[in-house]
Amino acid sequence: MSDLHLWWYVTRASALVAWVTLTVAVLWGVLLSTRIPQTVANPAWLQDLHRWLGGTALIMTGLHMFSLVLDSWSRFSLTDVLVPLSAGYRPWPVALGVVAFYLLLAVYGSSLLRARMSPRWWKRLHYGSYAAVVLVTFHAGWSGTDAGAWGYRLVALILVVSTMVAVLTRVLTGGGRPPASRRTPRRPRSAPQPMTVGATHLLASGIVGIDLTARDGGELPVWTPGSHVTVHLPHGLQRRYSLCGDPADRTRYRIAVHRAPHSRGGSSWLHASARPGTVLYVGPPENHFPLEPAHDYLFLAGGIGITPIKAMIESLPAHRRWRLIYLGRSRATMAFCEELEQRWPQNVSIHAHDETGSRLDLAPILAAATAGAVYCCGPAAMTDEVVARVSPARLHIERFTAAPGQSPGPRRPIDVTCSRSNRHVHVSESQSVLEALEHARVPVMASCREGVCGACETRVLAGEVEHLDAVPHTPGKDRLGVMYPCISRAHSPTLVLDL
Repeated sequence: MSDLHLWWYVTRASALVAWVTLTVAVLWGVLLSTRIPQTVANPAWLQDLHRWLGGTALIMTGLHMFSLVLDSWSRFSLTDVLVPLSAGYRPWPVALGVVAFYLLLAVYGSSLLRARMSPRWWKRLHYGSYAAVVLVTFHAGWSGTDAGAWGYRLVALILVVSTMVAVLTRVLTGGGRPPASRRTPRRPRSAPQPMTVGATHLLASGIVGIDLTARDGGELPVWTPGSHVTVHLPHGLQRRYSLCGDPADRTRYRIAVHRAPHSRGGSSWLHASARPGTVLYVGPPENHFPLEPAHDYLFLAGGIGITPIKAMIESLPAHRRWRLIYLGRSRATMAFCEELEQRWPQNVSIHAHDETGSRLDLAPILAAATAGAVYCCGPAAMTDEVVARVSPARLHIERFTAAPGQSPGPRRPIDVTCSRSNRHVHVSESQSVLEALEHARVPVMASCREGVCGACETRVLAGEVEHLDAVPHTPGKDRLGVMYPCISRAHSPTLVLDL
């Protein structure tokens, strides 16, 4: 086969492959936006596949342009394939392909720089992928030499229809949520289900691991790394514990309970009374600390904060870059310490205070971690330092206790209307919204009562909330229309809640 034919076939084949992979990448992106893949135990590879499809489309497009320049019969110059309307052959159709290439380059580049971009600009750039598919479609139809072949027309029809369906799906499902006033009432949270303590394990001094199984022996709901469950204890106590087992094991949940020195009855009761056969009521898994896809990770864990971090580490693909800094008073009090060191000696750094005699300086560690995602779970002193040194776009935090920030002014009374129960509740200056609701016998699930765990999340239908909580994703609370009444209040004199 002559060089003339070789490059001609390369041009045609690479163009078709680029078109197909670009369309599939868009379809995959729409699937990811629907949140359906969050039911998968480790969704990071789904994002990797989406990025790989986009990169393949970009590489095939570059090969298509490169082969056009090398093809002596087509006689395209480098300027013709890079500058719109400069080509002598069908300048407008060719220009559409050039513009589509630059759009695809911008979209893929935004994926690589996502951690350094605001979500709004990243989302706007990503909408360019839809425009790129449309431009490629017209470019192929008006400038391609195979447009008259029935096989080409069949492939084109499938790709165009698929793209239209993807765009319609994206438009109908929407990238954001409608205003609270136009939302349908949310479904009530699933009631806690009776579960049996299957086994207990001493994980470290003062820390007990508890395995929970379904009473009927059936499968448990799916959970993802970073999830927690709310355990309902006697005397009305509710406590949230991170899941630290294997997400693929649907037969049991494993939690680790640290006996707090000043326990209010939660951890001390579990340490004293949780035995194989004990029945506990447990809520479904919730995740306010999800593991987001990233090229590399820095995990920071303090004490019992290792529990969600451990599940995240175990869910990562083998080739993913990560590092764990694990701090504690002593190795005897640090759960999973030896296991983590033995499994990943190159990735795990243990810093026990009784060995070093001093507190670890996180400043140089955080200064060196200039890229990738930072996940931190630990006591307030640790999380406050990390918050002060890491960009919010890269930082994911889960706290033990509420952040020290309080309302900038004196607390004012609030009048709360509960829309579903048609109740009107007055909240005095000395009460929290949650306390007033409970006093009025309006049921609200609650756990930490410090604005940390997110168990009391409540839908806001009207009013301006003053967010004082430490639950992650703070910038999105108003958009989502939620508040945490255990600690948050209102800037407006009235609130309407979906209760």
